[in-house]
Amino acid sequence: MFRKRVLNIARNLEIGQAAFITSGANRLYLTGFSSSAGCVLITKQAAYFLIDFRYFEKAKNTVNSCKTILLENFSCDLSELFKKHNISRLYVETRNISYRDFNRYSKMFENVEVSFEDKLDNLLERLRSRKTIEELENIKIAQKLTDETFSYIIDRITVGKTEREIMLDMEFFMRKRGSEGVSFDFIVISGKNSSLPHGVPTDKKIEKGDFITMDFGAVVNGYRSDMTRTVAVGNVNEKQINVYDTVLLAQKAALKEIRSGKVCKNIDAIARNIINDAGYEGCFGHGLGHSVGIEIHENPTFNTRCETVLESGMVMTVEPGIYIENEFGVRIEDMVYVTDCGCINLTKSSKELIVL
Repeated sequence: MFRKRVLNIARNLEIGQAAFITSGANRLYLTGFSSSAGCVLITKQAAYFLIDFRYFEKAKNTVNSCKTILLENFSCDLSELFKKHNISRLYVETRNISYRDFNRYSKMFENVEVSFEDKLDNLLERLRSRKTIEELENIKIAQKLTDETFSYIIDRITVGKTEREIMLDMEFFMRKRGSEGVSFDFIVISGKNSSLPHGVPTDKKIEKGDFITMDFGAVVNGYRSDMTRTVAVGNVNEKQINVYDTVLLAQKAALKEIRSGKVCKNIDAIARNIINDAGYEGCFGHGLGHSVGIEIHENPTFNTRCETVLESGMVMTVEPGIYIENEFGVRIEDMVYVTDCGCINLTKSSKELIVL
């Protein structure tokens, strides 16, 4: 699997060209090896994973898509490989590299042009956007852990517990069940705090009448899941029910239309129009969703501008929301697998309003 990905990059290079990958997500995608450092160099003829002493022993015994080389002197080691393969043009990840590093590489490597074209970024993005069966299985397992965490926590939410206590309980349970970590910092917010789409858990105590929005996900073999559920505590009023039902209606309508060949911004418009027509225009200020994989936010995205055409094999979130300032908010998020005939919902937790 990893070897095939490297070969896909190599096939898009000419003799004398090389691809230079430094970001953690793309290193993992090409090698299957997770580390805080290292780089991948791919030429037309060969591929190398350069890694320092801390990871070298494990990498040389596990990475089979590239030749693993002990990185001792960054400039000298890479320059030697450039000379060996007569490299004159180097493609870098322009979306992941700082201007400082770009200039540093340009000065460091004699007779090598460091290109600022986004050729490598576009190629990696295209490859990563369509998940293989192996990738999908990892995401499914991560989502199963996420669903299990939701089932666990709804039986443990009580009036008087704090947002932070609930968040920590969820994270500990998920890790104990086998998650490598968390997809992102969990969002657990209640009452007026739930009007903040990316609010941070606080020591606010849960009260009767609160909506609680929980946005969370697991990690399995480097692949992530993403899910949001909003539940109520004690009782709900008519306005809360109306907002919840509107968000759920918007999500279901969008899910029904997702399939390969559809344009991302048009899927976003389906949900957004329902929310706007219900009288909540301006209360849904983020995109409808995004792709998920090694990173929690990947491309393409469901928003008002993305003209990417969906393809079979993409994994997308669908997460409409309504946020009423200083009152409350509701978000419902599922993760789906795009096919030619529609989408397969990977999220199994109930979406009907739960009142605890």
